[in-house]
Amino acid sequence: MRDKHASPMKLSAETKAVEHAMRRAVQHALLTHKRAGNPVAAWKDGRVVLVAAEEITVEGVGNIKRSR
Repeated sequence: MRDKHASPMKLSAETKAVEHAMRRAVQHALLTHKRAGNPVAAWKDGRVVLVAAEEITVEGVGNIKRSR
């Protein structure tokens, strides 16, 4: 059970850890889609659009070719 009165510093560290894990998970999912040649859905200009695998950018990774 979580302490209702946890210090703000502890919550901040936990929040940073969760945010880091989420960012890594998103980058992994994007890389997986890119490698498989699958598009991803994204929100752009108030609409959902499909981003082609060739247009997916993944932080810290160069140009990845589609696996066959």
